[in-house]
Amino acid sequence: MSTVNSATSSQDILNSLSRSKALNEKADLDTQSRFLKLLTTQLQNQDPMNPMDNAQTTSQLAQISTVDGIERLNSTLGSMMGNMKSSETLQAAALVGRQVMLDGKDMVLAEKMAIGGIQLSGEADSVVVSIKDKNGLEVASLDLKDLDAGSHAVVWDGKTFDGSQAVDGTYTISVNATLKGEKVTAKTLQMTTVTNVVADGDTVQLDVGKLGRIGLSDIRMII
Repeated sequence: MSTVNSATSSQDILNSLSRSKALNEKADLDTQSRFLKLLTTQLQNQDPMNPMDNAQTTSQLAQISTVDGIERLNSTLGSMMGNMKSSETLQAAALVGRQVMLDGKDMVLAEKMAIGGIQLSGEADSVVVSIKDKNGLEVASLDLKDLDAGSHAVVWDGKTFDGSQAVDGTYTISVNATLKGEKVTAKTLQMTTVTNVVADGDTVQLDVGKLGRIGLSDIRMII
């Protein structure tokens, strides 16, 4: 398992990929050499009175060609997988220190600002985001209109229903969205910061602090 942070050079990843490709090419040459040596030995030690016919020789060569093709296919697939992982690692490394939106309902208020998010399955002409304190009491709501399908950031200035300033801390949000009175499927998102990238075997994950580790596919929005 390895960890990538902002100090990790992308050149190190590319160098590693180059070394892996060179090893694969050497393995292919070794395989071909063994088969050719075996065929040559068979021809040298065949019975002069009962030599291998052309069909047998052709069959041996065909087997070499088939095995060589399979080896090359495996090497190509392995190289493609390596390229995909390296590309994913580079993409993930670029996110270190960035804020991202994930599925969740928490919104942290600090210095009169809290940022959360919502994701809509379709267009909505009315979107109401309800904000509740740690006791589950609704302290504010945001009335949004005419939003397209997809992910959207939601910003709250900390003002409550009575106009007072809410205390800093963690709040939860819920969302209700409609289009011409018909319900639109919607879910809430929460913001967090990517601190590290962890490469474990064939898996590349992002470390997002107290929320644990996530995959790139878990990200709904990059702030």
